[in-house]
Amino acid sequence: MERSLRNRLTFGPMMLAGLFLLLWLDYKAQGWTVRWYDYRQRGIAGIGLLVLLLLMLPPAIVELATLFAAERVRPFRVIAAFGAAALVIHAFATQFQRFEPIAASTLALIIVFVMLLAALARAIARQTQEAIVQMAGTVLATLYLGGLAWFLMALRVKGAPHVRGSTLLILMILLCVKSTDIGAYFGGRALGRHKLIPWLSPGKTWEGLFFGLLTAAAVGALLSPWMDLRRGYELPWWKGAIFGAVIGGIGQLGDLLESLMKRDADVKDSGSLIPGFGGILDVIDSPLLAAPFAYLLFSLF
Repeated sequence: MERSLRNRLTFGPMMLAGLFLLLWLDYKAQGWTVRWYDYRQRGIAGIGLLVLLLLMLPPAIVELATLFAAERVRPFRVIAAFGAAALVIHAFATQFQRFEPIAASTLALIIVFVMLLAALARAIARQTQEAIVQMAGTVLATLYLGGLAWFLMALRVKGAPHVRGSTLLILMILLCVKSTDIGAYFGGRALGRHKLIPWLSPGKTWEGLFFGLLTAAAVGALLSPWMDLRRGYELPWWKGAIFGAVIGGIGQLGDLLESLMKRDADVKDSGSLIPGFGGILDVIDSPLLAAPFAYLLFSLF
């Protein structure tokens, strides 16, 4: 446990610093593109986030497929990775005016195309046994990672339907989700008495969850002044607190969802790529599940 904590304290800040650098470069790249793509004086948004997601999704697909294999569900990893990447690129393309008329039909086409590719791959192999399971697993892996990542990219390039997004919004989502983990961990260790779901995640407690949500609400309230109309958003502190608590809670559900799959696969972590954290899937599961709810909240706010 202590070694795991040391790894988290070592690699956590390193990943956070890398994320800050990437989001800063993402923001600067948007300004640079204004010179040759002057659409509403905003440039092209989300280039850095697009690169990050395209790098992280393929190994996450591999880890997810490994978890699925516990129930003899073996999705086509290459096809699922292709489909997830296509969904992220689709969200990135929605910022271009010429793409808007075909956005909905293209989204449906990607999903259908993934299913057809999986069926074609099975037919080429001349294997009909468990074909439906393999096709369903491929589509599920595509939607679980690529579909949720679609909302994260859409928040960056479009935000809520009536405004344009910013790197600050993405940073706020990530900080609210991860601050929930930090608050829940230390609050649970200090005051945790009542187990949340003992059979699924023995380390989580109701007290830890409360402190995690409280931490996320505080982070949301502190970051809300940065969201003003000059940047496309207006978020009073109390809405920031609500946003932080809701997003933090959804992030915890995402963590429990992955814990359910890991328990079924009888593994502790989805991978071993990141010391102290596990695999890519262990890091991105919470922010990805929180993304569609963040999109909904900003639409309401």
